[in-house]
Amino acid sequence: MSQLTVILWILNVVVDTLGQLAFKAAALSGTPYSGVAHWRHMLTHKWIWVGILSYVFEFVLWLAFLSLVPLSVGVMLGSINIVAIMIVGRLWFNEKLTKWRLIGILLIACGVLVVGIE
Repeated sequence: MSQLTVILWILNVVVDTLGQLAFKAAALSGTPYSGVAHWRHMLTHKWIWVGILSYVFEFVLWLAFLSLVPLSVGVMLGSINIVAIMIVGRLWFNEKLTKWRLIGILLIACGVLVVGIE
């Protein structure tokens, strides 16, 4: 892989992870409303906008990345996002990493490694 491809891949992982965590933070913001009022209130929360902007930026990064690699390789390499989100979710939200989740992380990372060194 070229240096540009690796940079786009890493940026994609970072931005996607940020977007997922921002949406989680917005969802946990604890709005006192329900129904439509709940969603309207969430639109005023900074994390929802961080998540939306992250996804817009990630969309552009993903298109650029896919223009440089075959789709089958790109999707497999993109799977590392799952690992990043689980690890940072553990650090930021203190989510549990059970034995089976750790095994899953290891299997995904091995799959990405195999595809990445093709």
